[in-house]
Amino acid sequence: MNHHMNQTQMDMPMGYVRVIHTVPDAPNVDIYANETMVVEDLAYGEYTDYLAIPEGEYKISVYVAGTTDTPVVSNMLSVEQNKVLTIAAAGMLNDIGLLAIRDVDDPEDTDKAMVRFLHLSPNAPAVDITLPDGTVVFDDVSFKQITPYREVTPMNYTLEVRPAGTSDVVLSVPDVGLESGKNYTVYAIGLVGEEPELEAMLIQDGVFY
Repeated sequence: MNHHMNQTQMDMPMGYVRVIHTVPDAPNVDIYANETMVVEDLAYGEYTDYLAIPEGEYKISVYVAGTTDTPVVSNMLSVEQNKVLTIAAAGMLNDIGLLAIRDVDDPEDTDKAMVRFLHLSPNAPAVDITLPDGTVVFDDVSFKQITPYREVTPMNYTLEVRPAGTSDVVLSVPDVGLESGKNYTVYAIGLVGEEPELEAMLIQDGVFY
């Protein structure tokens, strides 16, 4: 294929990246890919839409919003054509990490919903995700661990978060609406017994608005 100098970016192989801020004690952040700001003033608990980014290697740097002197954290990220990623800023400010999470590209079965769980609560123990009757959906998930997607019947669920192997419910998440043909990740963020408190965010994966 001949590459001409006037080729538009649209002809380049693109990957898709979004960013979520899950560091409970961190301020708002700006995020740079190489030297270019791609996300401005992202607050804790917020996430961006997917950004189309040309395939390649990038240095992803997170700065306190409005500053450019010392990054809070930076890491290399490889963006591949048509791959869909979520970058999570995770941990506590003094021990922050960037997690690159592969989001699903296509649902496997349009009659089902796909759901997985990501543990991003820095001070929470390993947890089980259960239904109210104690049925375990995901078991023994530790901090920064992500489960595989599971196929489930599309409906509204109440999910419970319990320290692994116990029946203590540290968080109950009502009205988790899972629709057929869609893929979701349940993110647990926040702190157990401290502010900001533990919460679960249901985020749809691989959606381009």
